[in-house]
Amino acid sequence: MRIGSALAAGIGLLLGAGGLARAQDVSTPEQIVDVMNTLWGKHPGMRANHAKGVVVQGTFTPSKEAAALSKAAVFRGPAVPVTVRFSDATGLPAIPDGDANAKPHGMAIKFALAEGGEMDVVVNSLKFFPVATPEEFRDLLRAAAASGPNVPHPTPVEQFVATHPAVPKAGAAVGAPSSLAREVYNGVNAFVFVDAAGKRTPFRYRFVPVAGTDYLDAAVAARRDPNFLMTDIAARIAREPVSFRVLAQIAGEGDSTKDATQPWPEDRRLVEVGTLALTKPVADSAEAEKALLFMPNNLPDGIEVSDDPLIDARVQAYAVSFSRRSQ
Repeated sequence: MRIGSALAAGIGLLLGAGGLARAQDVSTPEQIVDVMNTLWGKHPGMRANHAKGVVVQGTFTPSKEAAALSKAAVFRGPAVPVTVRFSDATGLPAIPDGDANAKPHGMAIKFALAEGGEMDVVVNSLKFFPVATPEEFRDLLRAAAASGPNVPHPTPVEQFVATHPAVPKAGAAVGAPSSLAREVYNGVNAFVFVDAAGKRTPFRYRFVPVAGTDYLDAAVAARRDPNFLMTDIAARIAREPVSFRVLAQIAGEGDSTKDATQPWPEDRRLVEVGTLALTKPVADSAEAEKALLFMPNNLPDGIEVSDDPLIDARVQAYAVSFSRRSQ
């Protein structure tokens, strides 16, 4: 089924792979994975959400300012290798890149730490999330699945949106980029820096393109080649590095760390913690995608999860999705 662009942006990021909830004892994350397959179908070997993507590689170089916020080694040593997956929303592997339902676009980064191990960061083009809890997200998806073209108004999804005003607001704030290299990617969930003295600093990530942002009119984007974003990012990186400033928006007094529907004020301090430089496409993106699993709680000492309940739900659902697509 197709859904409106505002709703599509609302349900486009959180989780990832089969029917509606099968029984009351099924966990909420598994119910979310199930209903995504109801919305977009089951596609063997593919993610249930953000199914269409492309993988590239590069490096992350930390800034001097980062070491003052966190004791994490990734912010204290030399540049480390990264593997990055850009993606379209929905579980449709062939969705046109310019389709309104392909928003928000995602960027997931896997850092290969110098001391061994990995660190994952998952961001997307939403400025804030449409709902605050895993249960609300499940109910939003269920409402969308129950709102076909022949359902009387107000449809279940219209009823849901009427009582959850952040849903249309979140979607309305997402543009159609001319390139995945010209988009800002935000961390809608809060995390916590811990420094050498034990000081804890809540923050949200923000990846800002060095080349600046550039957006298309929705009608223009819809007329572009169905794969224009995926083709462009690989070709662009093959010609020259694509770089992003990695920023941390620091929470101020009273800012909620557990409600992803609440963006923090723009006057909050932004600290540049490093630079992401993407330098080459992988040789076989489709094969690389199969092995990649990005887990938001895969963090080194010096970075911790916050009290946002969506983080644990994402971790559990990603694991469910990965298990299903690996079978």
